[in-house]
Amino acid sequence: MTLKAKILSIYTGKPEQLWQDKEQSAIRKTLTAGPQQVGREGLLTDSQADRAVHGGPDKALHIYPSEHYAYWRETFPDRQEIFKPGGFGENIASDGFTEAELCLGDVFAAGTVRVQISQARQPCWKLNMHTGNPAQAAHFQKTARTGWYFRVLQEGQFEAGDELILVERPCPEWNLKEVIHARFSPRVDPQMARALSELPELAEPWQKAFAKKADPAFQEDTSRRLKG
Repeated sequence: MTLKAKILSIYTGKPEQLWQDKEQSAIRKTLTAGPQQVGREGLLTDSQADRAVHGGPDKALHIYPSEHYAYWRETFPDRQEIFKPGGFGENIASDGFTEAELCLGDVFAAGTVRVQISQARQPCWKLNMHTGNPAQAAHFQKTARTGWYFRVLQEGQFEAGDELILVERPCPEWNLKEVIHARFSPRVDPQMARALSELPELAEPWQKAFAKKADPAFQEDTSRRLKG
């Protein structure tokens, strides 16, 4: 059976001053229509505010499984209006698979584009501000319901209604959900961390993070990222 998911909708955004006394963000996305052109750094009509931590070839497209939104509506019932496709600032809302069925490095065809899973989303305080929920980013990483990033292997175009079809699985031993849990866990097996730090399919920032986590004495401070 072929592993595949449907592209439900596609979203793009531009940097805006969304919050007083805070830096600009492009997390608020707009629904697009029709075929969308995809380059090496993502949708040609999309952009990012802080290029030091967002965007670039290894984080060209952010995809979020629509299946997760029911969980968020149940967990935070006072935030119903935000928990729907496009609500987390993703570029692609999908239906058909989640992190649990995928592996790091999986390659997919969609329209005339080929993309590869490079890392998961690393949530920050901007997600809290965007959703109006100060616990959102922490819950994202705790549950591994983060969505993930694609790097673009072949430029082209796709549109809502197209399917993302798995065409290659170079790293079957690295389940995506397990890698996400390992990345955000305070403690991870040093041997596992070392292996991930040397995995070429993994985006460089996460390779470096796992290289640090291979040291049992290392303690990561996530407070600034999660709380701002």
